[in-house]
Amino acid sequence: MIRNPVVAGQFYPGALDPLRSAIKGMVDEKEAREEVIGLVSPHAGYIYSGSVAGAVISRIKFKDTFIIIGPNHTGNGKPLSIMTEGTWKTPLGDVEIDAELGKKILATSCYLEEDYRAHQFEHSIEVQLPFLQYFQPDIKLVPIVLSYLSGAVYKEIGKELAKTIKELNRAVVIIASSDMTHYESQESARLKDTQAIEAIMALNEDELLRRVRDMDISMCGFAPTVSLLAAAKELGASNAELVKYQTSGDTTGDYSSVVGYAGIVVKGLSPVARLAKETVESYIRERRVPQARELTPEMKERAGVFVSIHRHGELRGCIGTFESTKDNIAREIITNAISSATRDPRFSPVTASELKDLDYSVDILTKPELVADETSFDPKKYGVIVESGWRYGLLLPDLEGVDMVGEQIRICRLKAGIMPYEPIKLYRFEVKRYK
Repeated sequence: MIRNPVVAGQFYPGALDPLRSAIKGMVDEKEAREEVIGLVSPHAGYIYSGSVAGAVISRIKFKDTFIIIGPNHTGNGKPLSIMTEGTWKTPLGDVEIDAELGKKILATSCYLEEDYRAHQFEHSIEVQLPFLQYFQPDIKLVPIVLSYLSGAVYKEIGKELAKTIKELNRAVVIIASSDMTHYESQESARLKDTQAIEAIMALNEDELLRRVRDMDISMCGFAPTVSLLAAAKELGASNAELVKYQTSGDTTGDYSSVVGYAGIVVKGLSPVARLAKETVESYIRERRVPQARELTPEMKERAGVFVSIHRHGELRGCIGTFESTKDNIAREIITNAISSATRDPRFSPVTASELKDLDYSVDILTKPELVADETSFDPKKYGVIVESGWRYGLLLPDLEGVDMVGEQIRICRLKAGIMPYEPIKLYRFEVKRYK
């Protein structure tokens, strides 16, 4: 089955060279790539939403196959449809359907049906493909189109996708194709879209459904987004990040009636944070100290490391070393994760019943640098070490509620028991934070 492009020359340039040139102007080829489970990407004409789609797709590490879930704008075909074989054509070439994965999803699902008609004239999946082909021409696709049914069905479809991905042990990225509020004022669109985006960022598909309903948010791809969130959580999603938001008014200059566009990435734990999590869980449950099975590049070096544990957004433990004490960062993480969970004097030890509610972040520190005075600091960028004799206090950078250098130093003095009148040495350091 061949699916020919239906909006080439309308939503995006219809010839190869102009299309490549247009996409080149909307992506950032130097952007650092990160592992993602999925993303939300808009599907309007490139002149309106292309810069948002380009920004979010520029951020991701590519996998061989993309499951793209779009809404059904046309009303054609089966209400919950999938194509499991064939080729989608764009001016940049052919995209083959991943038949193995598609057929396995169809066999697993209680709801999806094989159907071509729902996809034939639907643009929400098609407009994503040239961006993907620009970066990796040989991607494969599993296209799914959802019409309006119940939230419970969308959630179950997401869980079915996750189950299939796990069973086949496939490296896949899931894209929910969606624009946001349609044809309202800029002020109204931003207000409503902020509410929807907050629910997505919280990985809360039920809250997204509630807000879409109660606030009458005309987000055309809320159903694909619910399926994405349900799948992503089954696949280990821990956070989401808004990459870019804008409206059509930012292109046209007419803010009286706009359409909103959001690019959002949904991510799991980084290998660094996952090591901290696995360490705490194995130690608390079994009193067993794990070994890092595979050292990622960032774990092979030596550096100071702080492991922070939060429960329901509140600090539950944070202990670390400002210089390396082990032969690699992985061992530093394991040691400090156990200390954060069991030896932080501000808290009682973590219990097994709490493990399901804990979040982890790991800060890897640069070597501390002696500085002359406070003018060399930036609280968002630099952490602070205050030293007086054998006493020292350390504070990590970019902490909520701490936005003045003087406050950083005050907290460091307090932690170390250094009086305000005592002379001190100041050090600064940077961190790379992993979640």
